[in-house]
Amino acid sequence: MSGYYCALLRAGVTTMKPWVLGLTGGIGSGKSAVAETFGELGVHWVDADHAARWVVEPGRPALAEIARHFGDGVLAADGSLDRAALRALIFQDPEQRKWLEQLLHPLIHLEVSEHLARGLSPYVIMVSPLLIESGQYRRTDRVLVVDVPEALQVQRAAQRDTASEEQIRAILKAQASREERLRHADDVLLNDRDMGWLKAEVERLHNFYLTLRGGRE
Repeated sequence: MSGYYCALLRAGVTTMKPWVLGLTGGIGSGKSAVAETFGELGVHWVDADHAARWVVEPGRPALAEIARHFGDGVLAADGSLDRAALRALIFQDPEQRKWLEQLLHPLIHLEVSEHLARGLSPYVIMVSPLLIESGQYRRTDRVLVVDVPEALQVQRAAQRDTASEEQIRAILKAQASREERLRHADDVLLNDRDMGWLKAEVERLHNFYLTLRGGRE
């Protein structure tokens, strides 16, 4: 084995492309609960939202670019990103939202790809609320959509976040429609029941994905 290849292994880098399941759903659909349940079954997963937060941390080039474009009003007193202020700007102006997406999506993709490549499970999961809108689904081998009626989405998001119902509905409008997500779905998990049922459904899907991967544990 070459010294270069040994160095890659020591660094946790693999030359094999992982089999990637794309996991998506709208705000309040329960994507995180589904991903965490897959994680309990030993599946390596990466949340694009976490990557999105990391690329705009203080000191990162993207945050400086955002401040230059939108002004210091999008910065909190400690120099971090004021997400509420930025959200208010971009959801009022589709062109500004498009500018932000063009800046951040390539950075987020790079971060997510690096973390997915470190996974050792038979398949890995990329969790992204914008899997369809950003075109990330093209980089996956299969798409699982967590589906939920819109009224329940709004209820859950209002309970979890500090956003108003108006802001939540603006986010829903900016995201892919329920119908569009379902058109791209290979599999659908309707998440409108209790956690026990959800865990059973995730385990069923996990066993199915293991079968697709040749039963590798």
